[in-house]
Amino acid sequence: MADQVNPKIHPAVVDPKTPPPEGSMSEKGDLRRTFPVVHPKKRRSFCCRCFCWTAFLLILLLIIIAAVLGILYLAFHPKVPSYTIDHINITDYSINTDSSLSAKFIVRLKFYNPNKKIGIYYEDGSNLTSWYTNTKLCEGSLPTFYQGYQNTTILDVELNGEIQDGMTVLQELYQQQQNGSIPLILDAKVPVKVKLGKLKLMKVKIHVRCNEVVNSLTSNNLISVKTSSCKLKLKL
Repeated sequence: MADQVNPKIHPAVVDPKTPPPEGSMSEKGDLRRTFPVVHPKKRRSFCCRCFCWTAFLLILLLIIIAAVLGILYLAFHPKVPSYTIDHINITDYSINTDSSLSAKFIVRLKFYNPNKKIGIYYEDGSNLTSWYTNTKLCEGSLPTFYQGYQNTTILDVELNGEIQDGMTVLQELYQQQQNGSIPLILDAKVPVKVKLGKLKLMKVKIHVRCNEVVNSLTSNNLISVKTSSCKLKLKL
């Protein structure tokens, strides 16, 4: 019987620099596993898409707002209302025992709404102050009222105040009165609501500042306004 030839087993030569396959054993008997390398390209791509969509939506929103405002402008042709001071009447202007100055003005204001399709609601919470340079003379508030289309409204508003160190202020005003020109400032902050047709919009605050020059400041005397200029600003 022929001798059976036993196959020879040759040991495999392993390069130590070659990493073992996934799940293979290391020389120390530890199980080595390999993990795929995660690249940040997908994350950057996702952030880029989010930024692009956000920018697109913002631009679309701005276009829609601009279109709505354009339609409203064409439909209602809004015009800025005007405000003027007709005259001032001083009913109290005296020095108290503590050297403070009491002042009471009655200011006649004229409101004109030139719009044909826009009404204005003057809301509660207004504040009117009268100033001489940096000194507040007196203050008051407007009544609440509605001004219709192309309407002129005239109001007499009472302003009251008490000024500390009244003698100094009184002397300065007397020197100005010798020249026949006393500069005053009327500052008004008024919350309003605008009515477009039948639509009543949100409340906003208008700021009206009037620079005026009067001929004198004398109690129980009708003060004539020599010059008056009012500017309006809108605050949301």
